Formats: sequence, C-alpha cells, structure tokens
Amino acid sequence: MTQASATSKVTRRQHDREIVALAVPAFGALVAEPLFVMADSAIVGHLGTAQLAGLGIASALLTTAVSVFVFLAYATTAAVARRVGAGDLQAAIRQGMDGIWLALLLGAAVIAVVLPAAPSIVELFGASDTAAPYATTYLRISALGIPAMLVVLASTGVLRGLQDTKTPLYVAIAGFIANAVLNVGLVYGADLGIAGSAWGTVIAQCGMAAAYLVVVVRGARRHGASLRPDALGIRASAQAGVPLLVRTLSLRAILMIATAVAARLGDSDIAAHQIILSLWSLLAFALDAIAIAGQAIIGRYLGADDTDGARQACRRMVEWGIAVGVALGVLVVLSRPLFLPLFTSDSTVKDAALPALVIVALSQPICGVVFVLDGVLMGAGDGPYLAKAMILTLAVFAPVALLVPTLGGGLTALWAAMTLMMTVRMLTLWLRSRSGRWLVTGATR
Repeated sequence: MTQASATSKVTRRQHDREIVALAVPAFGALVAEPLFVMADSAIVGHLGTAQLAGLGIASALLTTAVSVFVFLAYATTAAVARRVGAGDLQAAIRQGMDGIWLALLLGAAVIAVVLPAAPSIVELFGASDTAAPYATTYLRISALGIPAMLVVLASTGVLRGLQDTKTPLYVAIAGFIANAVLNVGLVYGADLGIAGSAWGTVIAQCGMAAAYLVVVVRGARRHGASLRPDALGIRASAQAGVPLLVRTLSLRAILMIATAVAARLGDSDIAAHQIILSLWSLLAFALDAIAIAGQAIIGRYLGADDTDGARQACRRMVEWGIAVGVALGVLVVLSRPLFLPLFTSDSTVKDAALPALVIVALSQPICGVVFVLDGVLMGAGDGPYLAKAMILTLAVFAPVALLVPTLGGGLTALWAAMTLMMTVRMLTLWLRSRSGRWLVTGATR
C-alpha cells in the first residue's frame, strides 16, 4: 500500500466516524415529523377510509406550511457551522437567536392565514364530500402547532451548526412518545376522533419547542449572546433564507401537485398515497440525516478555509448516500406485506399501494445522491443555485404529473413521475458539485 493510499484510507475513516457521529442522532431527530404523521395515520386509519383520506390532505397541507420555512434550520445550520469553523461561538449563537425570533413571527402569520381559509384550501385540493370535513377539522386544529414547529426548526439549526445532533435526538424521542400516547388517549379514550389526533400532535409539538428553547437559551447565556430580538439580525436571517425558501416552495409545490392528482383519482388512491407518502417521507429523512451531517461538516470546513477537506467529505457522503439508498430500497420491498396492514384493512387501498411501493423502492439510490448533495450545497450556502435547480425540476414534473389522470396508470404512474422528478434533481446537483463553484470559504459566504 502506497503512502497516498494509506493516507486516503485514514481520511475516509475519519470522515466515516464524523458522518456517523452526526448522522445517526440526526436521523432520530429528523424522523420526528414523518413519525408524527405515520402515528396519526395508523391511529386515524382505523377510524375509516374517509378519515384517513381527510388526514392525507390536511397533513400534506400542514407539512407544506411548516416545510416552506425549513430554511430556518438549513440556513442556520450552515451559518452557525461556518462561524464555528472560524472560532466565533458568540456570533454563531446570536445568529441562531435571530432565527428563533423570525420563526415566531412567521408562525403567527401562518396561523392567521390558515385558520379562516381552511375550508377553501381543502376544497381547492379536490377532497371528496366525505373526506373534506375531516380534513378541515384536522387542518384548523393542527395549524395551532405551527409556531412551535418553526421554533423547533430554528433551534435545531443552531444545535446542528454547533455539531450537536444528540440533543435534537432526545427531544424527538420524547416528542414522538408523547404524540403517540396523546393521540391514542384523545382519539379513542376521549372519543374525540380525528380532532383528538390533531390536538395530541399540537401538544407534543409545543412541548418539543419548549425543550429546545431551554437548551438554546442556556447556550446563549453561557457564551454571552444576547436573547433580545434584533431587527437587523432578523431581517438578515430572512434575506439569507429567501433562496432556500424558493427552493422549498418549489419542492412543496411538487408534493402538493402529487397529492392533488391522487385526490382526483379517488378516496382509495388518496388514502394509499397518504400511506406511501408517509413512508417516503420517513425514508427521505433517513437519507437527509447524512445531508444534515454534510451541512454541519461542509460549513465548518469552509469556515476554516479548508476546501480540500470539504471536497473529500462531499465525495465520501455521496458514497454513503448510495449505499444507504440501496439498503432502504431492499427494506421497502421486503417489508411491504407487514407495512400496509398497520395503516389500513381496506383491500382496495392495499391494491393501489403495492405496485407504487415498488417504484419507491427502486428510486431510493437516486434519492440518496439527491439528499446528500442537497445538504452539501446548503452547507456551502449555495442557496441561489438550489433555488434555480428546483424551479427547473418543478417545470419538468408538473406537466407529467397532471397528465396522469388523463393517460391512466393510476397511483403507480404518479409515483413513476415522482421518480422522474428525483432523477432531474440528481442531475442538476451532480453538475454543480462537479463544478467546484460552491467552494466559497470564510466565516460568512
């Protein structure tokens, strides 16, 4: 073995240890949101197909309302990690506090829009007469938890940037357990039906936000960072997040189009789509755990002016993404007979979901590359490119998906269109990573 190959092997091992140390606990934190939806789906699904269909529409809308502001986590992670790499912890946490205040403001604005407009939004998504009342009820109640979830996003970004993914894991575990217990108790024990599921999730979300605030405030005091809202800092955080907001809005538009198409295929198809989307989200967050490690690691390397380290870390994380994607695909195929009965006993829903799950399984290696490179470029602060790439992807996906009800193929064809979307994303991100234009060093980009 030559000295160069030995050095390369040691470097890979170092990256592996760091990726695992950050990604494994990050996975636990990331799956909190899809596990909340999956738990709700499993509990509500046994109330009836109409209730599950209503939950499918409402949860897609709520996930969109929260996820469009995911820049509160992603942009904060990158900015904090850069300052950690540059050795300025006080400025790093101050940046995070600005993000938390911005989260509270945005959460209040979202509630003001969603509460009065809930029936119209549900109708716009083409919900059937049987599913619409359940969707409206769940949407209105769960909207009250949006500010808490945005605070969770911002606070998580601070901790990730500080290279701490264990604390979010502990909070996520506690939140999931609380959500499951509250849902069962309120849906069946208190006989509140789908409203009980929504209230259980809201209470759990508020508890998670409170726990994060305790941790972040303690860190701010320890490093002498101010807790007061700073108008300039809040504005700067918002401006830094605009490209990622555009990127996320485009992605959420893709998912909403998919849900709208599934709703027009019928109650059985939208119910099956909800089950598959819950699984797809869980798999996506599993892959995104590596991307989260990428955001923190890449940001720190670039903050410390180490472009070679950033390149090597990127290459190794892509290899991890492909390997994990293959493993997840195999797991989906093998677990299909056990997975579906957890959510529904309706044979028509199962028949619609089975072939689409095969498509999901085959696409996982592609998803692995996409999520990893997405995280790398976010860690580098390359938001403007990510926004442009996602707009292009939306332009390709939308006409293909909207033709599904006309051309036939049902839910399987819809998920084939989703795989096309991920393939386009992979190509755009791969081209950018190869160019090296994302390698901008310094405490700020």
